[in-house]
Amino acid sequence: MVAHIGELLASRTEQWPDKIFLIAEREGRTFTYREFHRRVTQTAHFLHRLGVDKGDIVSLWLPNCTEFVLFYFACWTLGAIAGPINAHLKGPEARYILNHSEARFLVTQADYWPTVESIRRDVNVERVILTDAHVDGAIDYRSEVERLSPVIPSTTINPDDEAIIIYTSGTTGRPKGVLLTHRNLMVNARQIADWLHFTPEDRFLCIMPLFHMNAVAVTTLTPLTVGASIVLSPKFSVRRHWSLIAEYGVTTFGSVATMLSMLLNAYPAGIPEGLDTRRLKFALCGSAPVPVPVMEEFENRFNCPVIEGYGLSECTCRATFNPPDERRRLGSVGLPIGNEMKIFDDEDRELPPGEIGEIVLRGENVMKGYFKNPEATRRAFRHGWFHTGDLGYRDEDGFFYVVDRKSDMIIRGGENIYPREIDEVLYQHPAVREAATVGVPDELYGEAVKAFVVLKEGVDCRPEELMAFCRARLADYKCPTLIEFIDEIPKGPTGKLLKRELLNRS
Repeated sequence: MVAHIGELLASRTEQWPDKIFLIAEREGRTFTYREFHRRVTQTAHFLHRLGVDKGDIVSLWLPNCTEFVLFYFACWTLGAIAGPINAHLKGPEARYILNHSEARFLVTQADYWPTVESIRRDVNVERVILTDAHVDGAIDYRSEVERLSPVIPSTTINPDDEAIIIYTSGTTGRPKGVLLTHRNLMVNARQIADWLHFTPEDRFLCIMPLFHMNAVAVTTLTPLTVGASIVLSPKFSVRRHWSLIAEYGVTTFGSVATMLSMLLNAYPAGIPEGLDTRRLKFALCGSAPVPVPVMEEFENRFNCPVIEGYGLSECTCRATFNPPDERRRLGSVGLPIGNEMKIFDDEDRELPPGEIGEIVLRGENVMKGYFKNPEATRRAFRHGWFHTGDLGYRDEDGFFYVVDRKSDMIIRGGENIYPREIDEVLYQHPAVREAATVGVPDELYGEAVKAFVVLKEGVDCRPEELMAFCRARLADYKCPTLIEFIDEIPKGPTGKLLKRELLNRS
């Protein structure tokens, strides 16, 4: 096994130098393995000249684009740690991640520059790099990279060195920085590739955002692992989806349940006539359980199986997948794909088949720990197992089923949202006395964000005003779409909010 991801890219380049690795369909750019490897080493040279060393954190605040992939691999080639930032975040949210991660460098685009300027004085970032423009106060990547040689310093990078820090939502305060190593990433990509029988002939459509581990592990590193190809799209497009699959001969794509529902709504007659999608093997789906009726209807209408899996950032990406054959069980998230997985009770004792408890994991794909949070790391790894906070059970044949979350986290269209952050914003509004946010069922997005609000006595306020207040301070996907005013938020004897009672009102 190669020691790190940079070596993996070099190895695949040696095997398949002239094979297409990356097609950036909207940009009109195509890279063979040789061309991509050369541009990665030039980009690594560029970063090294700026002072990026092994162990430095380079934050990547970008939409899906070629440069996002290039800078990932450039960091991994140097031994630096890539720090993707959700492209939808607002300034204060990004400021927290930049400061907490101790990022020395930020790579971004001109569209983000006004937001970067608004927080620049409040972050410790030394250099800002723009990938697509020349702006005073930032370094222009495009004007410098092409003239650099594809030569990088000799650096010893070990499999257990950190490769990525990705901030994941929780329920207790701020997001936590998940530290994943080169081993974590390469092992999970290999597990996925082996389980789903991918080959060099496969072509992956990357429509999930590259700031998610789904896109990093499933549709970037998995194709690299087997010498396959990637078709990179800026984002999921209902209108263009089937055309892209036909035009580029796509064999698989990653998705969330919301995407499947949107395609069902947009194409009642099935795939448009004249489009040849026969190379498509299956859709991969995760992040939140897919309702069985949605899955059945999608498969019947589009003749495309849905292979559902389970995972989270702390296990790199996927811990389970359904088998891509006749053993597949709708409603189940499948079988472990190389790691260990059990169901524990509240005393961390293993439960027998059929009994609901907490899903716990152990294996080489499980994270190194939470950055600068030893207490959270200790709690998560009780008794040597990573505790996911998700509730589920396994059947007699070893198939796992996810039934609920111990946490209050909301998953909307594949995006993780933690209610406390929204509550804290609502509490900043002068009319709000109390607030409690919950997730409620939503046919399209899986869950919608609903806030219950108690107003201060004698103060009037409309739901639209609070929604606008949130939109100015939070990413749009986090903002409540439903607000209900109530007289009192139910609490237990210790003052803990009884969110279950709020859900019963919804």
